Amino acid sequence: MRSVHRLGSLVIMLVVLPGCNALNPLCGSARPVPVLNSISPTTMVFSQLPTSFPLTLTGSQFVSSSVVIFNGATLATTVNSSSQLTVTITSSMIVAPGTYNVQVQTPAGNSGDLGCSSGGQSARLTLTVT
Repeated sequence: MRSVHRLGSLVIMLVVLPGCNALNPLCGSARPVPVLNSISPTTMVFSQLPTSFPLTLTGSQFVSSSVVIFNGATLATTVNSSSQLTVTITSSMIVAPGTYNVQVQTPAGNSGDLGCSSGGQSARLTLTVT
């Protein structure tokens, strides 16, 4: 949106930039909301759980500060790329058969108050333990 006001010979132009997207160059430091598409493995057998195992998360818009939330607990996360994360799940985190929520969280960036949204949480997927 653009608005032009004339005050005598002085012209004042006001440009209102859209929210955080490619059209707003002031949002360069804003971090995107992570997108979680899949996890691997998706199911485990409780009686056959190893002491620990890697859980791989695939999606998009992962950044170096993205972390995995496993059943409410923030885990040490390895960011392999902008589309893949890995965490180690231990048997102490899975106390019984059931479903365990998996989510990616990216903290807000340093975007200031420029109409830019930053960071957020992905949709939840579940690891099913039978």
